[in-house]
Amino acid sequence: MAEVKEFTLPDLGEGLTEAEVVRWLVEVGEVVAVDQPVVEVETAKAMVEVPCPYGGVVTARYGAEGEELAVGAPLLTVAVGADASAPAAAEGSGSGGADGVVAEADGADAAEDGGAGETSGAVLVGYGTGAPPARRRRVRPTPVPAAAAGQVNGVASGYGRHAVTPEVPVRAEAAEPAPGPVPVISPLVRRLARQNGVELRTLTGSGPDGLILRADVERAIGAAGAPAAAEPSAAAASAPAADAGEVRIPLRGLRGVVADKMSRSRREIPEATCWVDVDATELLAARRAMNAAGGPDAPKISLLALLARICTAALARYPELNARVDTEAREIVRLERVHVGFAAQTDRGLVVPVVRDAHARSAESLSEELGRLTGAARDGSLTPGELTGSTFTLNNYGVFGVDGSTPIINHPEAAMLGVGRIVPKPWVYEGELAVRQVTQLSLTFDHRVCDGGVAGGFLRYVADCVEQPAMLLRGV
Repeated sequence: MAEVKEFTLPDLGEGLTEAEVVRWLVEVGEVVAVDQPVVEVETAKAMVEVPCPYGGVVTARYGAEGEELAVGAPLLTVAVGADASAPAAAEGSGSGGADGVVAEADGADAAEDGGAGETSGAVLVGYGTGAPPARRRRVRPTPVPAAAAGQVNGVASGYGRHAVTPEVPVRAEAAEPAPGPVPVISPLVRRLARQNGVELRTLTGSGPDGLILRADVERAIGAAGAPAAAEPSAAAASAPAADAGEVRIPLRGLRGVVADKMSRSRREIPEATCWVDVDATELLAARRAMNAAGGPDAPKISLLALLARICTAALARYPELNARVDTEAREIVRLERVHVGFAAQTDRGLVVPVVRDAHARSAESLSEELGRLTGAARDGSLTPGELTGSTFTLNNYGVFGVDGSTPIINHPEAAMLGVGRIVPKPWVYEGELAVRQVTQLSLTFDHRVCDGGVAGGFLRYVADCVEQPAMLLRGV
């Protein structure tokens, strides 16, 4: 006897609550192996291929490509066991759930689920090989009577977005009814019915081929004398009408997370900014000399790597800025290790890859890691772990051709250093007017962790190292 296992969207990283389905890698009816990637999703941090912990036949998929799913929502169901290799029914993917009975398994069922079928040995964040909890939600396919008219492979014609009822034997449960699938496509209709206690199986749909529409549910609610639950669409309908040329872009995915994080930073952190103009001529000359000494085949050291090396040296002198604030405990938490994040603009938006243990790296090692992370950011292959955990951020907005900025701190960090473009300007050098390569450095800092004296000392040390790179040798 085959048993249907439900695989839900796992926790893919720190703070992630949803992911968008980018591309399905398997079809309904296809046989999958344990830990085989089944779907590619895009989180607010990275593109991730999600492996399935079960081996068997895919009996249903949930979520169309481009649809967002919450962590813990069903991704697909797999028939595992002796009959798992049997061909499954034709596909009918959708977001509304399987057209069967959703039952809550009792403790015995949950214990049995822990040992039945082939199970993954791999672990993603949030799920692994341990036994499932004693009680959980489970989708059970329902056999469809052969005499049901107008149905193909157990799914009513016209409802192709529904998950398919597989032709795989399952354990019968007395508590479960066995009628056919409910002809509902919209998850909003299902939620409206659930919130108002309307049994969808008792309704006759007014849509094509008996499809149950929102109006059918509202009529049933009105007949029962119950007010309809407020829906997001109702709120949207009450909003002022949009201008003809207005374009609305949902704040979701990466853009939504960036918006939430920036809003939280401005809401919680009392930030201040100080800045200084710096002569970067000697730093550029030092970089050219370092790259020339390495030979034509040696990896080149980037300017960003030198700035990161200067920042780690400055943080060693001013550890107050390598910190975060624990608001609940009302404590400043100083961190021993320096993980430098750097702002990178990609086609997906702004991301902040993290160079871990930057304080223990040489300029060459920093350059190599920065290059690797930049390439991964551009092709969307950064993992969630490579996008979290920074303790200080370096923002080179000079690449956009601007001189200065007041960057927003990357919450929950305590500071961010911004670097403007380097351009030739008139500058007093050794008592005479000369044309030098000048840039502006700006430091935005959390005023709770330090006062202006510490922030100014940090920024001045960074500026002195940019103007006289040999200063770094004093700490070697």
